[in-house]
Amino acid sequence: MRIADVLRGKGSDVATVDPQMSVAELLRTLSEHNIGAVVVVGPDGLAGIVSERDVVRRLADHGAELLERPVAEIMTAAVVTCTPDDTVDSLTVLMTERRIRHVPVVSDGELIGIVSIGDVVKSRISQLDQERSQLQAYITQG
Repeated sequence: MRIADVLRGKGSDVATVDPQMSVAELLRTLSEHNIGAVVVVGPDGLAGIVSERDVVRRLADHGAELLERPVAEIMTAAVVTCTPDDTVDSLTVLMTERRIRHVPVVSDGELIGIVSIGDVVKSRISQLDQERSQLQAYITQG
């Protein structure tokens, strides 16, 4: 199964924020969309990614003043991305090895979606269910 198949099932909507947006505004965006991470897009395109964990870790260091700082100060700028042609299995390995939970999907330099570890697990469970059904049919039909 490819990442394009995952996006076809879940949709390609991606919540984005500007790097100069405040962390407080970022938190509102995460809450409004009920998501755990958001892609940061600046004038030149993909600038980074920021998650709830990034906020929590920085709050421990900076306290409430962090809420007024720009997202650019806490985002991960070295973003790991994938393409629609990548396989779910290869993305699973990448996410596990790098300990990341959200990967933006990029095609021809354009952001076209985002895949979470939950999307990958859901996809894998669906694939295993299909395989199980095929094996049952093969066994019962002889």
